[in-house]
Amino acid sequence: MSYEAAFTSRNYRNVLEEYGYDEELITCKVENMWKQLFDSSHPETQIYFSVDDDLGYMLDTGNDDVRTEGMSYGMMMAVQMNDKDIFDRLWKWSMTYMYMEEGENAGYFAWSCAPDGTKNAYGPAPDGEEYFALALFFASHRWGDGDGIFQYSKHAKDLLHRCIHKGENNDGYPMWNPDNKLIKFVPSVEFSDPSYHLPHFYELFALWSYEEDRALWKDAAIASRQYIATSAHPVTGLAPEYAFYDGTPNHIRGFGHFFSDSYRVACNVALDYEWFRDNACPVVVNEKIQAFFADKDPDDYRRYKIDGEPFEEKALHPVGLIATNAMASLATSGDNAKKCIDLFWNTPVRTGKRRYYDNCLYFFSLLALSGNFKIWFPE
Repeated sequence: MSYEAAFTSRNYRNVLEEYGYDEELITCKVENMWKQLFDSSHPETQIYFSVDDDLGYMLDTGNDDVRTEGMSYGMMMAVQMNDKDIFDRLWKWSMTYMYMEEGENAGYFAWSCAPDGTKNAYGPAPDGEEYFALALFFASHRWGDGDGIFQYSKHAKDLLHRCIHKGENNDGYPMWNPDNKLIKFVPSVEFSDPSYHLPHFYELFALWSYEEDRALWKDAAIASRQYIATSAHPVTGLAPEYAFYDGTPNHIRGFGHFFSDSYRVACNVALDYEWFRDNACPVVVNEKIQAFFADKDPDDYRRYKIDGEPFEEKALHPVGLIATNAMASLATSGDNAKKCIDLFWNTPVRTGKRRYYDNCLYFFSLLALSGNFKIWFPE
């Protein structure tokens, strides 16, 4: 069966329904999952917490902190679920406590804060900034711009402008390397994280950012598709957590292997393919990942070298890995895709201390596989 890109058709596949699951049950599962993460009546799975009358944060329960990753993820979830109140609470908390107004990282967001808002660090993590930007564009298009910090589209454009121009006046470092157009792990280093690469986001930034920035974002989309293909192992499809600009693993502090960050690569390939169907989208990476895990027992998921050699160390986020392997099926088909879908459907959301990252990936996968991770266009 052939499909058009969602960007042009405005139609989104319900992959779960295609694999035989009841549409009403799918809708209920999405709504219930939202409540499990965002409603205080589910303390065993809750990761969102309201504060005062107009603030809220996403708690990394494993590390007891608040991260730009989680805050921007929460905003993307909220705009997809049409919950403006939660979106605005998260954005206001981010601007109140995480936004940095001085130093070499002025204009970026501190990647980690304590739940009381105290900064744990004064450096950013670029995956947060890119999710903030697209979530803000979607909010602008879905709800319209407000005033001040709620002038969503202006803040998105300004943030993206800083991300690529910072450092031109000796005021810090950009988040994208201006020569190769690849996102950095952090602004001050010259290597990347394959899971940060979101070519489908950059295609939209190329439409909605300031006009003088648009060519770079188009180039970044092209470069990132190539980088994802290059950094993934040619046999297993597994990507390292950190990699040099040539795609080879960067083993600094042991991050040159397939572990928690790496899981997101399959999601990024899948959503890029769903939204744009670009011929350069490396869908073969997802096919190889699903083939690699086809004979693996989820209870025995490990940390792996990218060639597939397992470590003794168990996966820290096995539910997240189940979810991302299922989301890969937006770009794949066949027995392995079905096996990943069925395993995901029958896996409950995670409870306990480490639930935050797993359940973020779980919900994104559920949104995507049910046709509910959408591009929100300007009116």
